[in-house]
Amino acid sequence: MNLLARIYRRLNWRYVHRTAWVRGHVQLGRAVHIGPQAELLARRSEQITVGDGTFILKGALLHPYGGWISVGRHVGINPYCVLYGHGGLEIGDNVLIATSCVLIPANHKFDSLEIPINAQGLTTRGIRIEDNVWLGARVTVLDGVTIGTGAVIGAGAVVTRNIPPFSIAVGVPARVIGQRSGFSTSEGRSHGLKLSVNSAG
Repeated sequence: MNLLARIYRRLNWRYVHRTAWVRGHVQLGRAVHIGPQAELLARRSEQITVGDGTFILKGALLHPYGGWISVGRHVGINPYCVLYGHGGLEIGDNVLIATSCVLIPANHKFDSLEIPINAQGLTTRGIRIEDNVWLGARVTVLDGVTIGTGAVIGAGAVVTRNIPPFSIAVGVPARVIGQRSGFSTSEGRSHGLKLSVNSAG
């Protein structure tokens, strides 16, 4: 974070880096930080809303693609994340999204063998990330998924189904390996989940 961004943060002011691209129907709350090369683009009927105190860091892309993206308060979206909004993307408050995460609320249809996949259209059910969730580095969340309040998703996981509140999930596809209550770090290591180092987010 550069000096100007730190000053703005201390004063509780909104900061948009000069190389960020914020265009269209984008609503930013107070003390929002938009880093260099970040893109928030909402055209025509699209909408992006970002709550107070949220950070969107270098190179992150928020593109609704005909839908909408709603980001809550005090969310951290780390560098090079890709967030689409085809079927609607809702992110709650106090969510940590580590570097290079991908959230895609859409899926290509591919039922027909006679029609090219790119001509078969999309399904768009939406994604919901509830409050106080931590997505580790390079997590991918696919269409139709809800991740419950307080859940932790280990680095590199691909989330294809709903994750209950306060669960810990890892793997491809992601599976629940325990609950945060009573979960030890030794158990986490045995399942390949390093809670202390799996992301900078």
